[in-house]
Amino acid sequence: MRPETEPHAPLDAFFYEAFAEEAERLLHHAGHAGLRVGHTPLTLQEAGHAQPPAPVISVRTQSVFPPDWTTKINGILTRSTGYDHLSSWRSTAGPSTPPLGYLPLYCARAVAEQALLLWTALLRRLPRQLAHFDRFERDHLTGRENIGKTMALFGVGHIGHEIWTLATALGMNVFGVDPVQRHADVTYSSPEEALESADILVCAMNLTDQNRGYFGRERLAQARRTPLLVNIARGEFTPAAALETALDQGQISGVGLDVFNEEAALAVALRTGNHDSLSPDHRALLRLRSRPDVLLTPHNAFNTLEAVERKSEQSIRTLLHFRATGHFLWPVPES
Repeated sequence: MRPETEPHAPLDAFFYEAFAEEAERLLHHAGHAGLRVGHTPLTLQEAGHAQPPAPVISVRTQSVFPPDWTTKINGILTRSTGYDHLSSWRSTAGPSTPPLGYLPLYCARAVAEQALLLWTALLRRLPRQLAHFDRFERDHLTGRENIGKTMALFGVGHIGHEIWTLATALGMNVFGVDPVQRHADVTYSSPEEALESADILVCAMNLTDQNRGYFGRERLAQARRTPLLVNIARGEFTPAAALETALDQGQISGVGLDVFNEEAALAVALRTGNHDSLSPDHRALLRLRSRPDVLLTPHNAFNTLEAVERKSEQSIRTLLHFRATGHFLWPVPES
């Protein structure tokens, strides 16, 4: 597992973007497995490493790889269920790209519950309720219940099906929108039919070059019931400027986001306080932040004790598999 450029590298793997609880569990499982690992909470670009600190690098979704690292590392593991960022890097790096792995199974329940949290909080006008506590007023706080509402669920993979399970258990009518209809228990619909009937739109799709900006102005204008929109997939589906316009024009009634357009740059700008680097779409997002019909969480849907434990164990397990075979347990698909 050591690269030729660093034959005496002391570490087997290095974890970027590892927050405190995750780092503790990674070290626990790595120690039991006999792996020597390092970690930092920083993204790869924030850490500023001139050379790879280990032959295998692990990231989440906000790290940007230096082009010259392609031939200096033996493998890359993203500790996320999405892998579009690695696919994009592979399309740029070409045949010299090392093996790529991801973790598709660890957080479906956690992310589904975050989606439920966001849409229910918006249905019940939770931001307004919190703001009204100091005056103890109930005027204009009347919310809505989940039962009987219609959801259009865009993307019915591992996470999407878990969302379907929770929503149907609450008595909601759920229509899946997915070109691959893999679940026999899900009723599927076309995007157009789903948009016409939905009270709630939930985005759980995989990001591709073809569906970036999916919930743009034209698509949101097709909504007929002023739905809520929740995105727990990738921020590139929901550009903030389009959401701002749709809210202002009454096409949608609320927005809950755990993921953000151009998130890697946004996260660094917010952590450093350097708002001068924010893009126009980021500035639209910050305007949304102050609205009572918007909820924003910092890409934290995956972050439960249970999911962190699964992620850490699966990360070390796939690294051991890689050391033994040269392949990750869950390789990033070629297309």
